[in-house]
Amino acid sequence: LPPATLDLLAEYARRSWFWLELGLQSSHDRTLQAINRGHDFAAFIAAVEQCKERGIRVCAHVIIGLPGETREEILVTAGILAGLKVDGVKLHLLHVMRGTRLAEMYERREIRVMERDDYVGLVCDFLELLDPRISIQRLTGDGGSDLVAPLWSLAKFEALNAIDLELERRGSRQGSALGTSSLGP
Repeated sequence: LPPATLDLLAEYARRSWFWLELGLQSSHDRTLQAINRGHDFAAFIAAVEQCKERGIRVCAHVIIGLPGETREEILVTAGILAGLKVDGVKLHLLHVMRGTRLAEMYERREIRVMERDDYVGLVCDFLELLDPRISIQRLTGDGGSDLVAPLWSLAKFEALNAIDLELERRGSRQGSALGTSSLGP
């Protein structure tokens, strides 16, 4: 993000309700390199800091279920986002799409995708680590007609309802692992 671009975006942010969406996907450089993101985690941090200096709201995109990432590593990403004080987060389940290298790996059984219950539990764990002031703008995405796996994700509202039910079952909410009791400072 060159300074001139950030300055232009800051002007938009001053004149309107503007968000800049940044595709983090993971806070782990090993993962970013494996999925050919073309940036490292330090570049994401620098972008967030430069946006914050200019008053630009930032929404971070995270993919849950990337090959090779453990549950613990995914939750580290949640903690980091909370510490960076991003304004919003969009969570997305890893989708295997037809015609991709990932689809070839899936067909050869080199990778696996998450089961719905595992995803639901992990999303709830992730949310519990995020400050309640962070706007959650997505909890899962749509794969569309080229989706190879996981097919359960085509029933998006069932997944969203399962997340709601799991939070209710736990007696939990966004930020509950932080010990926050309100949306106050």
